Amino acid sequence: MGTGRGPAVRTSALSKFYGRHVGVVHLDLEVDEGEVYGLLGPNGAGKTTTIRTLLGLIRPTSGSAEVLGLPLSRGVEIRRSTGYLPGDLALYDRMTAAALLEHLARLRGGLDRGRMRALAERLDLDLDRRVRELSRGNRQKVGVVQAFLHRPRLLVLDEPTSGLDPLVQQEFQALVRESQDQGATVLLSSHVLAEVQHLADRVAIMDRGRLVVVDTVDGLREKATKQVELDFACDPPPALSSAPGVREVRVHGRTAVCTVVGPVGGLVSAASAYGLVDVHTHDPDLEDAFFGYLGGADHVDA
Repeated sequence: MGTGRGPAVRTSALSKFYGRHVGVVHLDLEVDEGEVYGLLGPNGAGKTTTIRTLLGLIRPTSGSAEVLGLPLSRGVEIRRSTGYLPGDLALYDRMTAAALLEHLARLRGGLDRGRMRALAERLDLDLDRRVRELSRGNRQKVGVVQAFLHRPRLLVLDEPTSGLDPLVQQEFQALVRESQDQGATVLLSSHVLAEVQHLADRVAIMDRGRLVVVDTVDGLREKATKQVELDFACDPPPALSSAPGVREVRVHGRTAVCTVVGPVGGLVSAASAYGLVDVHTHDPDLEDAFFGYLGGADHVDA
């Protein structure tokens, strides 16, 4: 969780336009120092534009931001204290993985060779092979190692587990938790919703360049749309449609399938007066909340 020491990232009315194309619009974002902050949204939502702007890789059209207490004009200093794994990872393919990692480490001021080898061992990465000989998953491992290698104060991870097998994904999650325990802040952009659900303290959902909602994972789940099945001894009563939070009721014989937003207690109380026999609920997850805010699965990143 956040440490209460102040924001590691703060934006104020941050906007970026590419001609007529919207990147981000009036973005007010605050990431507390020491927290894991999930950034979600479909293609074109503005996640990558936000990240590149924060790192000084592109200039904002308007608005302002501070990263680790520094203005965006001090981008070189920001990047030295940041571990960045881009979603479109590109590597020098003629070098060995070890040589490439050593080169990147020296650009940041020094190399901890022991840590490099320990991280590679944890991720099952062969440091002696040339990058061009590596599979997509192993290239991604190189990217993960370079992001964590210098124990940065801020980790900015854009689709970090793309191409990684499940066991390596688990090791990656352990690295994130360890980094947080050591005081690092993590900004995690991913379309793997289960991953964000397991790691993030708070989640921001973006759509079409705008911030839609910010909440804890539990808070988003509580507000998510739920499916509740009610079994009755006789035909379900019409009164169910007016119960608190009910958005839709579909009747199949003596079973009513209710779409509910928020707590289901009011619905169950209303149904209990009409011969309610059994209740079946689907415990919502972050995916339910995500789809609910964005209006359906056809709008999600794939």
